[in-house]
Amino acid sequence: MQKPIRTCALVGKFQDPRVAECAQALVPELLARQLTVLAPLDATASMAPAGVSVTPLPQLIERTDLMIAIGGDGTLLYAAGLVAEHDIPLLGINRGRLGFLTDVLPQDMVGCLQAVLAGEYEADRRGLLQARLISPTGSEVQRFALNDVVFNRLETGRMLDFETRIDGQYVNSHGGDGLVVATATGSTAYALSCGGPIVNPRLNVLVVAPICPHTLSDRPIVVPGESRIEVRLSGQSDAGAQVTCDAAMLGELKPGGRLEIAPAGRAITLLHPPGYDYFRLLRSKLHWGIGGLAHER
Repeated sequence: MQKPIRTCALVGKFQDPRVAECAQALVPELLARQLTVLAPLDATASMAPAGVSVTPLPQLIERTDLMIAIGGDGTLLYAAGLVAEHDIPLLGINRGRLGFLTDVLPQDMVGCLQAVLAGEYEADRRGLLQARLISPTGSEVQRFALNDVVFNRLETGRMLDFETRIDGQYVNSHGGDGLVVATATGSTAYALSCGGPIVNPRLNVLVVAPICPHTLSDRPIVVPGESRIEVRLSGQSDAGAQVTCDAAMLGELKPGGRLEIAPAGRAITLLHPPGYDYFRLLRSKLHWGIGGLAHER
């Protein structure tokens, strides 16, 4: 970290008893170190623990030196969206289900926080995608994504017909429920359930995975991380389609419009406790090695 930590922001669904319990344990630790603790002014702000200053989001971002996301990976993805254009590191406390991104367990959070405040941590830079949704009239909306950009159908029972191009070159014509374009970080999310590979986040690649393709030959592919991917509905497609970035709505893709996905040229910084081991994380979350000869060394 380039500057000392004087102000921390807590992000989480404070109405969740598990999140509230962690926040109530962390706040006294932070205050005892003469740190200012903020929380965003939102629907759950009234449930923030005592000692936390509820602050409008622009001022919170301006003042924050470290953001702590308490919850599941969805909470961390939300926090990543807040800091995507700012140099604010993220620490994730796992109160969700899997927790590939929020990798600090509640029983370890105080010790981990102490280590981070003492400068003992592993800084992990993760690149972002930028999705641009361009309408038939040329207007556009855009958004960043840490995990993935998902293009999928709006209506149940309707198949999407669409085409993909990568770096201007035609790739394929697809029929199915949509497409996931995932970073290496997001390879363990939606893309994994579409048959995509698990990619070590140190690799600069993208996974392009069809969702429920209607031909068995339409398989996930891995392309360079600098690739620019374009999606258009085919002329015969009349089914509605939507685009989300890290599960947040970007908009609807209409015939004559296009979706462009490319590296954002930005990254966020995840902080891990000392001794962070990506493969140990995979073993824990995916239950690898159970009943075998594998053991910690």
